[in-house]
Amino acid sequence: MTTHRLHTQHQRTFEGNRFVYPVLSRRSKGLSIGVNLNPDKICNFDCIYCQVDRRTESEVRFVEGERYYSELEEMLDLCASGEIFQTTKFTETPEHLRRVNDIAFSGDGEPTTYRNFDELIDRSAEIKRKHGLDQVKMVLITNATMFHRPHVQRGLEILDANQGEIWAKLDAGTESYYRTIERTKIPFQRVLDNLLLAAQVRPIVIQSMFLRLLGQSPTAEEIAAFCDRLNTIVSEGGQIKLVQVYTVARKPAESIVAPLDDSEVDTIAQTVRDRTGLTAEVYYGSSDY
Repeated sequence: MTTHRLHTQHQRTFEGNRFVYPVLSRRSKGLSIGVNLNPDKICNFDCIYCQVDRRTESEVRFVEGERYYSELEEMLDLCASGEIFQTTKFTETPEHLRRVNDIAFSGDGEPTTYRNFDELIDRSAEIKRKHGLDQVKMVLITNATMFHRPHVQRGLEILDANQGEIWAKLDAGTESYYRTIERTKIPFQRVLDNLLLAAQVRPIVIQSMFLRLLGQSPTAEEIAAFCDRLNTIVSEGGQIKLVQVYTVARKPAESIVAPLDDSEVDTIAQTVRDRTGLTAEVYYGSSDY
């Protein structure tokens, strides 16, 4: 089985940028142009494995639209010309990773909470087309909590028309474990309902982080319940194109969290395959952890 150990450095700035940052992504298998729609570090989840330190305030409180569009223009210029791989940070990039895979909307919080989410997605797609990068995907990395809102649904439709892909978080099978990992007041059922809502319209990717908490790995019962949730989505007409099973690769803000062993990640992925029939990819923890 192929192992994935890319990459531990996901810096949120690049040459003075505030909102757009390039990274080598282990899940994208190439260059991912990150977009941080939550520079204020405010999120409706407080995931126990998040590397964002929310105990300190950010100097940037909101996305400045025109500055963001300018940064995206400049970044796509660098990528389309290949100049990005001549910069100090990326000059040693292996040849097989010298490709722009996607523009990924994620950052320091939940991107769909951005008040003008649909407008921003629309303008970003326009900029991508302008640079002749139609083949480059637009990936939304999300916890699915806002999919029921009309302006978010409009944004998802724009994604669909522009090589869009939804990578939606599902880290638990039971309400209690969900509360432990995500530490949010948002009901688990809302996440499940919204995952189904999105998956009934287009195939989605499920991204699932499993970890060791206070030395304890998730139980077999929890993983079975997780698989049951996936099966429910499919049985009710949802489409899941891939399940990403991964563990901690970068040191989180919480010291009580640690990565699973490679064998544990493999076991979870195989359980997903066996119990659901879905395709599952594994992404292991970092040896630099």
